[in-house]
Amino acid sequence: MTETLNDILQIAERWRAEGRAIALATVVETWGSAPRPAGAHLVIDADGRFEGSVSGGCVEGAVVAEAAEVIETGVSRVLEFGVADETAWRVGLSCGGRIRVFVEPVS
Repeated sequence: MTETLNDILQIAERWRAEGRAIALATVVETWGSAPRPAGAHLVIDADGRFEGSVSGGCVEGAVVAEAAEVIETGVSRVLEFGVADETAWRVGLSCGGRIRVFVEPVS
């Protein structure tokens, strides 16, 4: 099941109330046959726990790793994944698409 934005925001609100440091990842652009549409979300805590999906499992691990630094530094970043970039052999979209994901700290 893919969570809606409302579901993700409720989870984020609950985690913040529990005192967890969190980040929100949002698909902001897709090309080709990316598995999740623009607007798909993932909420991540500082311990690497997450809910939601930005790629159906293709790049969530890489997004979670980057989110840890975003949480630590408080600096947002844009991540890009796909079969035509230097990360293709580490992480990639099996469907051949590309996605751009904005990761921001939530305070």
